[in-house]
Amino acid sequence: MAVIRPEPDERPPEPDDGLGAIADPGLSPLGAAPHEPFRDADAEGGSTETMYPGSPSDRPGWHVRLFGSPEFFRLWLVQVVSATGDWLGLAAIIAFANDLYLGDPSAAAAAISLVVSVRLLPGFFFAPLAGVLVDRFDRRRLMIVCDLARAVVLVLLPFADGLWALVVASLLLEAFTLLWSPAKEAITPHLVPHDHLTTANSLNLAAGYGTAPIAQLLFAGLAGLSAWLVTLGTFDFLETNQTALAFYADSLTFVFSALMITRLSLPSRRRERQPGAPRVDVSATLRELKEGWQYVFINPTVRAVNLGLATGLIGGGMLIPLGAVFATEVLDSGAAGYGLFTTALMFGVAAGVVGVSILQKRLDRARVFTGALFVAGIALALAASSSTLGLSAAFVAIMGVAVGPIYVLGFSILHSEVDDELRGRVFSALNTMVRFCVLLALVVGPLLAAALGGLSDSLLGGELTIGGWSVAVPGVRLTLWLDAAIIVVAGVIATTSMRAGQRNHARDHADHPSRPG
Repeated sequence: MAVIRPEPDERPPEPDDGLGAIADPGLSPLGAAPHEPFRDADAEGGSTETMYPGSPSDRPGWHVRLFGSPEFFRLWLVQVVSATGDWLGLAAIIAFANDLYLGDPSAAAAAISLVVSVRLLPGFFFAPLAGVLVDRFDRRRLMIVCDLARAVVLVLLPFADGLWALVVASLLLEAFTLLWSPAKEAITPHLVPHDHLTTANSLNLAAGYGTAPIAQLLFAGLAGLSAWLVTLGTFDFLETNQTALAFYADSLTFVFSALMITRLSLPSRRRERQPGAPRVDVSATLRELKEGWQYVFINPTVRAVNLGLATGLIGGGMLIPLGAVFATEVLDSGAAGYGLFTTALMFGVAAGVVGVSILQKRLDRARVFTGALFVAGIALALAASSSTLGLSAAFVAIMGVAVGPIYVLGFSILHSEVDDELRGRVFSALNTMVRFCVLLALVVGPLLAAALGGLSDSLLGGELTIGGWSVAVPGVRLTLWLDAAIIVVAGVIATTSMRAGQRNHARDHADHPSRPG
């Protein structure tokens, strides 16, 4: 669909209430807004402030310049509150599982492992179907239903009388989250201008993970409050369940989220059912599921982003379990060295995310994304090759500076390139891949290090000598080298795939000879 640009003396249409998103009246066959509903402000000589004029009560333009639009600011507040609730709920569920088996450490550990595992497992089975549902139904209503359903589950959780009730509740919470998350990603491009997507994804990342320490402090405070209320004699039930207040606070975060989402201005998505068609069409569902996965693997740009994000997550994820081993066995720095590794990685990621957000209008997303893969792989190899803590931590920080843009730019590219009617399935597939890569890094990494360590000891005596130069090659170092090599190879493949996607994009958007200039 061609975008009609305004004449020089015209201004882009403003929202009715000064807060709504600008949506193109033309709708896709599914009733969704077409690809890239925002005009390019830079290309048209406009600005974000022109598209979203501030209200008199706002500080002039601050929310627009930072968040891209008042609508996305609302969505970001929703993410901050609900992410805090997610982390709070996870801490409460873990504590609840532990309290079920007080006095039996082995049983308590098994219970905690089970409830944490069920938060990961549904993603492998339900996420693809969730993507179909997100693309089929009205996303705002779907998010509201998911929020309210999670609130109800959390209100009932304190009354759970056994481990299996806790497991079922965890499964339900994760299932609704698997619907909510891709729906949120699918609506983001409707709420911010195209040139602000990188900053939007940086803010999403900060909301999702930066709230974890806040949630832990809140959980500790609510547990202390529960203990104090018990002493008053009016809340005796808290004596046996000090996690109840945390569950109730978590439920309120989802109620807040639902209320805020009702105020978002989004294009409606109405899909008419054909006369005579069954209400539940399994064949159509399978067809849409196949269409989404084919797009993920066949589209070269989406394939490049998924490959880059997967290897970047594996590289960063392996440093969590292997960093402690490397710091102890290779650098002889113990827990302090491991703490320095994780700190360097986190600060590096933060610096990279902030950097690409500041420079987003000057960056070629595709080139920076693929270039960051090479930097991450090389930095990881150098960190694993170092024999001093300071030098190794410095390279880990450089790796973090590259991993941050890989994540943020990867999401931005998908937001820009994927058509609206496919976004739910694409981001659900991405959620599945993220879970798989995290599980692979946390579980396979240590096992691979042990296997390679055995081979190194038997074949090389644990040391590689070339001429007069020798280096220790324990399993953890070999595993990190292998991981670095995989990231670099993925960078080569992603670069080739991204270029193919750019050629396809240029061909598809080339002016037709019959089109007026």
